Amino acid sequence: MEAREHKKDPLEILRQQLDSGRIRSARAMVNHLHPSELARLLESLPLKKRGMLWEILDPEISGDVLVEVSDEVRDGLIEGMRTEELVAAAEGMEVDDLVDLLLDLPETVTQEVLQSLDKQDQERVQQVLAYDEESAGGLMNVDIVTVRPDVTLEVVMRYLRFVGDIPDGTDSIFVVSRDNSYIGSLFLSRLITSNPEEMVANVMSTDVMAISADTPSTQVVWEFENRDLLSAPVVDDDFRVLGRITVDDVVDVIRDEAEHSLMSAAGLDEEDDMFAPVVKSAGRRALWLGINLGTAFLAAAVVGLFETTLDKIVLLAVLMPVVPSMGGVAGTQSLTIITRAMALGQINKDNVRGILRKELLVGVLNGIGWAIVVSLFTFMWFEEWKIGGIIGAAMIINLIVAAVAGFSIPLILKKLNVDPALAGGVVLTTVTDVVGYMSFLGLGAIFLL
Repeated sequence: MEAREHKKDPLEILRQQLDSGRIRSARAMVNHLHPSELARLLESLPLKKRGMLWEILDPEISGDVLVEVSDEVRDGLIEGMRTEELVAAAEGMEVDDLVDLLLDLPETVTQEVLQSLDKQDQERVQQVLAYDEESAGGLMNVDIVTVRPDVTLEVVMRYLRFVGDIPDGTDSIFVVSRDNSYIGSLFLSRLITSNPEEMVANVMSTDVMAISADTPSTQVVWEFENRDLLSAPVVDDDFRVLGRITVDDVVDVIRDEAEHSLMSAAGLDEEDDMFAPVVKSAGRRALWLGINLGTAFLAAAVVGLFETTLDKIVLLAVLMPVVPSMGGVAGTQSLTIITRAMALGQINKDNVRGILRKELLVGVLNGIGWAIVVSLFTFMWFEEWKIGGIIGAAMIINLIVAAVAGFSIPLILKKLNVDPALAGGVVLTTVTDVVGYMSFLGLGAIFLL
């Protein structure tokens, strides 16, 4: 029986212990889990059980858990904590994690946490806080090891043994000049395997390019992905080393971007708490439902313009949803491709016209191909060649417009400082619906009445 229980997911066992009220067993188990596992469990628990778990959590790891949970869950936990508990939770945290936590704390608590730090850590925290959290400076960890190029590897080894500890995730030591300007990276693998009498300058690598502190986090992801980096130095405008970014920081950015894209497609915030109160969740979702309702009334108004046509030719009402639906799918394909290309930095002034031309040709080709299919199917169904021709022509028009809209909407929204992932789908749906109904019913009114 015990052997089978050990095979279960530890989080599932802990969840069962909370359900059955075995608090003592849960307390013994919870403090042996990794902070990220505890964060995942907290996010999956209803509010009452979440509070039970938080109460039995060891205060020494509470700060690390707070950094791992989503923003809304963190806000809820922080609301129930006293100031002294928050100050205690911040003790011993790495600077980059501490900065993430401070951004969500009340100003008065932030000041108390800063005052509890020694002078060196205060300066480090202030240094990171000076940069936008979506930049390399906001992502960096200022806990680094640097050496000069004019010393031997033996000196470096003695220095590391003297220090006795190096930052977690260190794969290389940054080589700097006397004014702390970045020169290169000394990989630990080379440090260990090379002749101790070798100079650092002869063994270091200059292939690892430094990242400016003002670089957007999306560009940082690109650098790590395309250069296969495990870590990289962050420098200021004078090329002086400020800190480092490691691959685990980049993974967090990638995850946040993926969640943002997924949730934004439905008009939601990626930090929404799954167990938030019903009224609160309903209020958030109501905004985009209202926007969608407005666009639906706009499409309905277009249909209303052809009320006389629909009264006389009922067959048009039967086929009416086909054209907007096909346009919506085609437009979404273009929208997704362009939004992704923008995120990867693949669109620029030199290729934008070529991409537009390609999307237009795809729209034309798909429009003609599916127009033939739909026209033949309509003729076989209703034995009305005029209606078949009309729906085919409307299909071509709407798929071409959908391709252009899917290409241009993300670019226009970006210029307006609106997130394409958030608003692109709603705008595109409105365009394809309005053009689809207008072209199909308009052609019907011209050629059938």
